[in-house]
Amino acid sequence: MGRRRSLNFCPASDVLNLTRSISFLPDPIQSSMSQSALKRIVFTGGSGKAGRYAIPYLLQQGHSILNLDLTPFPEDHLPPGKSVYTMRTDLSDSGQTFNALSSLFNMSEFSLPKHPGSPDAVIHFAACARNMIVPDNETFRLNTMSTYNVVEAASKLGVKKIIIASSETVYGACFSQGRDEDISYHSFPLEEDTYDVDPMDTYACSKLCGERIARTFARRFNNDIYVLRIGNVIEPHEYARDFPKHVGQPATRKRNAWSYVDARDLGQICDLAVKKDGLGFQVFNATNDTITTSVPTKKFLEENEPKTVVTREMGEWEAPLSNRKIREVLGFREEHDWRKYYKP
Repeated sequence: MGRRRSLNFCPASDVLNLTRSISFLPDPIQSSMSQSALKRIVFTGGSGKAGRYAIPYLLQQGHSILNLDLTPFPEDHLPPGKSVYTMRTDLSDSGQTFNALSSLFNMSEFSLPKHPGSPDAVIHFAACARNMIVPDNETFRLNTMSTYNVVEAASKLGVKKIIIASSETVYGACFSQGRDEDISYHSFPLEEDTYDVDPMDTYACSKLCGERIARTFARRFNNDIYVLRIGNVIEPHEYARDFPKHVGQPATRKRNAWSYVDARDLGQICDLAVKKDGLGFQVFNATNDTITTSVPTKKFLEENEPKTVVTREMGEWEAPLSNRKIREVLGFREEHDWRKYYKP
């Protein structure tokens, strides 16, 4: 098995003392420390459903972004006064990937005294987003080769922080063959480091291969590579359209484990992952906090999934695809609970 770094948590008292000491530093030092928190980030697939919310969040935190995609970034999603350059890149081509990751971020950077060098972080979201967009073999080729090319190039360029998108589908239910009522989970909650992920579809298989690629390179290059198992991404306008059915007919959400991630909160998760150093290879469920039902979690699972084992006590409204790890390790605090936008 690959070696893992231990997680060393700083006591709250130490964090408070550090914060106080920083507040008394001379202004130039504080300014330098503030600037060091701002990163040059290459974001792949930023024009897609998740990226067009994640990139604006990152821009608002002060980061610089280069978007690698086959389509331009939608300008109506840009925050006022912000911009992002899109470089058209076929990430299944290793040469294009290497050159894009070592590129300038926009045309104005030609006026810099020298090339800024490799990016501080790479966030890899580009992929075929599900099965049946292209034939299965092409889904597998594009997803695995693009992930390999991005992780390899970034690692060999010396990038110390790489974040890749995996998927809720690796837990085996989303694209399983069969009737919804015949599909079952091994146990609840679905957690990153204990659940036996065993999907039967090509898309999820390609995502599992990406996770193994990430673990391989993290061990070899001793860099931080974090995998985000992203839940069903919800855009702001989709609450009014879809949640009456999601909440009113919970059987329709079984394949998503009655869980979701708000696209804007996914931006916060990306930012937290960029800022949290020293964890080596890690897998995080990227979901919001609560179950998408009008009934508390324990009662809902007892009534609807009576044969499935519950391995620990769960929060009253905790989502079965649990985000406990990302809350405890990265400090995620959701801002967009679905109940803000839909009242059952």
